[in-house]
Amino acid sequence: MSDPHLMQSHTVRAADVYVPAARRKTLDTAKAEEIAESMIDEGQLTPIQVRVDGERYVLVEGLHRLEACKLLEKESILALFVQAKRR
Repeated sequence: MSDPHLMQSHTVRAADVYVPAARRKTLDTAKAEEIAESMIDEGQLTPIQVRVDGERYVLVEGLHRLEACKLLEKESILALFVQAKRR
């Protein structure tokens, strides 16, 4: 039986999204800034993907979109809840 919350878009607090250290190492600041500029004009077009781990959300996909949101000082971000294996 599948979780009805999976693959639906949710608004989550950007501060509540945990970014694993290995994923954090792939951050390209220039790319995040470019996405932030795009978000000013167009908004967030693609939700990030997170898996729910207890009380927190763990980033699966969308590091640069998440960082762009933080650069813009946005409190929340659109996210899809997905099932993903821990890496």
